[in-house]
Amino acid sequence: MPSFNITHWWDFLRAIAACNVVTWTFATAAVVRRRDDTLSAESHRAWRRQLLLSAVYVFGCALRSFVPVYDIGRVGLVDSWLSSVLLGRCVAMVAELSFVTQWALMLRQSAVAAGRATVAIMAQAIVPLIVAAELCYWYSVLTTSNVGQILEAILWGSSAAVAVIGLSLVQARYTGARRRLMVAWCVAGAAYVAFMFLYDLPMYWSRWLTDLAQGHHDLSIARGLLDIVHHRVVSYRWEDWKGEIIWMSLYFSVGVWVSISLAYASGRWAESGAARSDRSGALGADRERGPAQSARATHDRKPYPARAYPKRGS
Repeated sequence: MPSFNITHWWDFLRAIAACNVVTWTFATAAVVRRRDDTLSAESHRAWRRQLLLSAVYVFGCALRSFVPVYDIGRVGLVDSWLSSVLLGRCVAMVAELSFVTQWALMLRQSAVAAGRATVAIMAQAIVPLIVAAELCYWYSVLTTSNVGQILEAILWGSSAAVAVIGLSLVQARYTGARRRLMVAWCVAGAAYVAFMFLYDLPMYWSRWLTDLAQGHHDLSIARGLLDIVHHRVVSYRWEDWKGEIIWMSLYFSVGVWVSISLAYASGRWAESGAARSDRSGALGADRERGPAQSARATHDRKPYPARAYPKRGS
């Protein structure tokens, strides 16, 4: 009989997934309705790229919320091919690479617009770090060794730290809502870095030490490939899931919200950029008018009607 804790947690994941899909749809529709035809082709491509990357992450997380899988333990909640570790890991890899590409694009575009070349270079390091992290996690999934997860946690935390430092350097160049959103991203990113190094990393380190003490034998890569295709265990036991619940809950909720905010902000910032360009163009046109045109414009103005004053002495 499924336990109360796990079934209710699963209900929470599915409800969050449904809300996230609806939120992404409304956020996308809001930007589409407001989009100005004056957007440059480059701005429009950048905005569409963010939307597509966000869609991959949002819908990938939704699928994994409905069929959650603990990869290393080969544990799932549904006895279906959708709970295959191989399928879940492939979906997760594509979704995570899409998410970090969103971060890298946003940071690079903001750095270029702010004239911060150093931050633009930092942004280019984010995706390679996560590619390395994905390879480390694949090693853990195939061999069931927690060594790969230890390295993966270090790389994810380091990548997030790079993004937070870059945002901190760039946000001072902006004002208003854009700066406030960047500050919020910095706070969320800093919290994530702390979580990775203070919770996730020690947890994987402890699991690795426990495996060593118990004489755990790692699988070979070839045997691991066969294992992740065919081996899965359906379990609702708290003991099997308690180490995954915190990070999965945050991953499928806060992580998705950040992805949606990146896509939404990209469209709104493109709009505001187009509006500023239009205003700058209008001001430039006024400055380019010659003296003769200015004099003619002044001459053509209708004079104010003269006010009638009573004659003195009347």
